Amino acid sequence: MILSVDYLYWLAGILLVSTALIILRDKAHPRRFMSATFWADLGILFIVGDKIPPAAVGIQILALSAIAAGGGLRRSVRRRLSASVREANSRRLNWKLLIPVLAIPFCTLVGTLLLEKVKVGSTYLIDPSNTNSVSFGVGCVVALALVSLITRDGMVQAVRQSREMTDVIAWTLIMPQMLAMLGGMFQHTGVGEAGAYLATHYVATDVKWIAVVVYCLGMFLLSMILGGAAGAIPVMFGAMGVPVLISSFHGTPAVVATLGHYAGFAGVLMTPMAAHFNLIPAAVLEIPDRYAVIKAQAPTAICIFLACVVYLYILM
Repeated sequence: MILSVDYLYWLAGILLVSTALIILRDKAHPRRFMSATFWADLGILFIVGDKIPPAAVGIQILALSAIAAGGGLRRSVRRRLSASVREANSRRLNWKLLIPVLAIPFCTLVGTLLLEKVKVGSTYLIDPSNTNSVSFGVGCVVALALVSLITRDGMVQAVRQSREMTDVIAWTLIMPQMLAMLGGMFQHTGVGEAGAYLATHYVATDVKWIAVVVYCLGMFLLSMILGGAAGAIPVMFGAMGVPVLISSFHGTPAVVATLGHYAGFAGVLMTPMAAHFNLIPAAVLEIPDRYAVIKAQAPTAICIFLACVVYLYILM
């Protein structure tokens, strides 16, 4: 293919290494050496991670975890324009700032729907197995070009602003990748089978309402641990959904899967592990309480979970 998902990884890696270099030169940064090491390590994984031995990658990931857990990531002094300059720029740019924002979903949608099978000669234009990711990457590049054109700032300023954002988001930036690996590890190590054994031997799963509660609660809690429902679904659906709710109680597979998924989503609303949903918005908006988003979502999440239990009991 002409446009591979690897190019997106390389660009992300180059941006992270550039961030590390900027932090390293920032003498006002309270943890510049540790922070620079963290982002450089992550950038190297994005660029050449597929060529590094798995054991070495594991060591690098442990190093990232150690730096983050040891407080090696701190914010530097934020460099902002004066309020009057920001206000003047806001009036000058106005609605034009929406153009690069909307360019990302537009390019992603067009690429995913229209360019999956497009070939140039005998070569695919876009990696057919990663059409969505490649299209998203192209959208980001297009948006960067548009915002540079609209604001009349160059790529250097974009990298500096990226560094500022990276400083704010900190370790939560890599949480989705970490949790994806954890979910894959759960699947390969037989966590689903172990859960099925525990549920069938130590819980009265022959009682319908108990089976429903255990299934939804397991999906809820596992999604909280993994920071997403995607990793919890194969584990709980294999442990409780198929052998108990579908096979024993003749539940409708679509209903069991869908409502279990929603129960998992309720757990996502209440966990800091879903950093991209619950912690990053608070950090970007500079909310003093980093858990404010979770606290605001908790009542809704509990109501969704209870509704899933009731509806699954009635409809399956």
